[in-house]
Amino acid sequence: MAFHVEGLVAIVVFYLAILAVGIWAAWKTKNTGSEGDRSEAIIVGGRDIGLLVGGFTMTATWVGGGYINGTAEAVYVPGYGLAWAQAPIGYSLSLVLGGLFFAKPMRSKGYVTMLDPFQQLYGKRMGGLLFIPALMGEMFWAAAIFSALGATISVIIDINVNISVIISALIATMYTLVGGLYSVAYTDVVQLFCIFLGLWISVPFAMSHPAVTDIGLTAVHQVHQAPWLGSVNSLDVYTWLDNFLLL
Repeated sequence: MAFHVEGLVAIVVFYLAILAVGIWAAWKTKNTGSEGDRSEAIIVGGRDIGLLVGGFTMTATWVGGGYINGTAEAVYVPGYGLAWAQAPIGYSLSLVLGGLFFAKPMRSKGYVTMLDPFQQLYGKRMGGLLFIPALMGEMFWAAAIFSALGATISVIIDINVNISVIISALIATMYTLVGGLYSVAYTDVVQLFCIFLGLWISVPFAMSHPAVTDIGLTAVHQVHQAPWLGSVNSLDVYTWLDNFLLL
């Protein structure tokens, strides 16, 4: 089995840190007062997650392995490029709109999920019906994240992608079950910091790679040789808008 020792050490340290933070958050949830308080702490973090941690976990809702790998792929694939990398702007706007128009009324009325207001207004049958696309969306989203994680680990160490996905899923499930939203929120802080630090560390290696060309040359002097910029044809405008509104 061929692998990079430094990469293996980094992965082990990362998982140990995630596990430690998750267990600490679970202990914090366990020491919450009454059973009702504990139930609310598990599901919605007791509604007392601070601004800093809340900002991190909301950002981490979108910025994960699937987001990073997917955005890079969108820029790289011929015919798409930067013009079709809509996730950064679309996701950012979705968080802003959610904070401005939905967060305050949903918090004041004690909602637990995004489906609660629809269920109260239209009944349990409609709530159950809306649960189906919500569930499918979460399943596919989780699959994208695990797929990106498995691909990343398989690059660093020579391990089967399926095994890395299973191990990652077990760790995430364990700390989520015992710690609820507290575990998810605080581990999000660690994960987002690792993504931020890791991307900056990778920059000099990417710039010095023989396959990489000076971006100043490709973008300014030889625009026709810069497929990563991409373009939106007149026939694709409606598809672009549809994707953007979805995000």
